[in-house]
Amino acid sequence: MMKRSLLCALVLGLAATPAAAATLVKTYSYFAIRGSTLDEIQKQLSEHGPEVKTSGGSRHPGATQMSFTTRTSYAERSDSCRIVDANVTVKVKVILPRWRQPRKADPDVKLFWDTLSADIKRHEERHVEIAKNHARELEDALKATYPQKNCQIAREKAAEITAAILAKHDRAQVQFDRVESVNFESRIVRLMHYRLERIQNGQLPG
Repeated sequence: MMKRSLLCALVLGLAATPAAAATLVKTYSYFAIRGSTLDEIQKQLSEHGPEVKTSGGSRHPGATQMSFTTRTSYAERSDSCRIVDANVTVKVKVILPRWRQPRKADPDVKLFWDTLSADIKRHEERHVEIAKNHARELEDALKATYPQKNCQIAREKAAEITAAILAKHDRAQVQFDRVESVNFESRIVRLMHYRLERIQNGQLPG
């Protein structure tokens, strides 16, 4: 799951600045869980996982917090104003679980955890990728705008474009979560079988 906060700074400039691609700033944090059985691990995830406000404050096994910052430069003439550069920075914090494995953990429990934790990380990294793709789309859309009569109208147009693309981003994130939740059980079972095969073939440590 994810949550988004929008920080939008429109910087008025008279000269063009060098073009830059969308910037991603990513950090990780971890929360510890314990348990020696699947039920105990599930209980720990439910009790200690990050709260996600977009899902009513419920806790999840992982989360990605995001903020978008848009910096836009303008060139003004006597009868027009246009966007000459736009840079979008996405700051993300990926929150993942870390299992404090008992010394004599059951192999089946370890197999399940290794499969689940890898899937949680993949899920959150996909949220990051969706955000980065929309940041690029936002940059391109802002740079492609036509000149406006004045910079006030140009700023309003930039704000309109930003709101539309970030709303599109939010819908894409929600749709991704919806599809993932429907396929969760079958995906985990399939991944466990695949991981077990790789262990048996010596491709992964047991």
